[in-house]
Formats: sequence, structure tokens, C-alpha cells
Amino acid sequence: MRVALFVTCVNDLMYPETGKAVVTVLERLGVSVDFPAAQTCCGQMHVNSGYRDEALPMVRNFVETFEPYEAVVVPSGSCAAMVRESYPQLLPGSAGVASRTYELSELLIDVLDVTDVGARFPERVTYHPTCHGLRALHLGDRPLALLRAVRDLELVDLPGALECCGFGGTFALKNSGVSSAMLADKCTAIRSTGAAVVAAADNSCLAHIGGGLSRHRDPVRAMHYAEILAAS
Repeated sequence: MRVALFVTCVNDLMYPETGKAVVTVLERLGVSVDFPAAQTCCGQMHVNSGYRDEALPMVRNFVETFEPYEAVVVPSGSCAAMVRESYPQLLPGSAGVASRTYELSELLIDVLDVTDVGARFPERVTYHPTCHGLRALHLGDRPLALLRAVRDLELVDLPGALECCGFGGTFALKNSGVSSAMLADKCTAIRSTGAAVVAAADNSCLAHIGGGLSRHRDPVRAMHYAEILAAS
């Protein structure tokens, strides 16, 4: 199976270890992973801000770049949702690539039929289901099933897990007061679990949460769940 990694802008520029973790997990399972150098932004920020025409060159580039692959893996619920939900509306002929684009947990469980990826992570962990993964991709229990299979990992429920962390891209800037209040509630819930690590499927949300925790000198680490699955 030829799988291509679409690493996303945020991961490429700020969290490269997440992309490396995806490759580690898939290669451990015997999957060949390519990284097409022609990839750029998926255009999500532009479309969300109303710049649909400006996003189209990025959409076309994504489709052309990833057309040859049987599957595209994306370590981001929001970017995967952009490709799957918005591309067919923005660009005729893109539905094929969009349908073969998967968030990591979808690829592992739905396509590869794998739950135990051979990971070991001896920490207490709680999981925040980000909005795009929860409401757009409907990931459901998939990331949790993968975490439950990690050896020596203690997974604890997050109170109010279905509530948004308050990031929402430009929402956090345009509505900073509301965003900060939502973040405070999320950090309080995370703190109450006694977890050493809060995991999620989107590093953008984890940056928001991690910032809130660090400003209050909370020792909880924010970590993409792919990096937990890569641990051994």
C-alpha cells in the first residue's frame, strides 16, 4: 500500500515530531510512507476566512500532488475535514482524492484494521476530542481505542470532553474573551484528571491548551496522540 503523508502547515513549521511519529507508526506496521515535496497548505485558513478563490490554487495542488496514492494520512482532524468536506464543493473532480484522505486513527482502524500498534507509554493520559475530529470527521472512539491498546498507559476520562477548547483558528483572536473563558474551563477539567499528558488529534488545539496550562505553571504536557503511538 502506498500511503502519502500530508503533514500540514502547523505540524511542518511547529510540531515536526508529530509527522515523524506518524511515519514511525506506519513503518512499524509495514506500510511504505512517501512525503511528496510538492505539498503546501490545504487552504483551510483561507476558505474559513472567506478567501475561497485564493484557496483554489492550493486545492488544485493538493489534488495533483496526492492523486497517485492509494491513501493520504493527515495528523490533523481539521485539515482532514477540510479535504474531505470542502474539496468536493470547491473543485469538481477532487472527490476521489478527498475520499482517500484519512485522519491517522481512521487509516489505522478502518483501512489497516489495526488497534494495537506496538506502543508503550507509561503515563497517565487524558484525551481531548477536538471539534473537527468530533463533529466533522466523526472519529468517535477511534483515537481512544488506539490509546487503550498502548501498553502501560493509564487512560482517564476528561470531564466535559465534548466541549470546545476555545481555539477555533481566528475565533481565538476575534473573540478572545470567550475563547479564554472556554480555555480556562478546559484546563480546569484537564487538571482535575491528574493526568500527566493531555492528548488530541490537532496540534493547533494542543498549542492553545498547552499555552493555557503553561501560563498557570501546570505540569501537564500537551501531546499529539501520534507521538504516544510512536513511543516504545
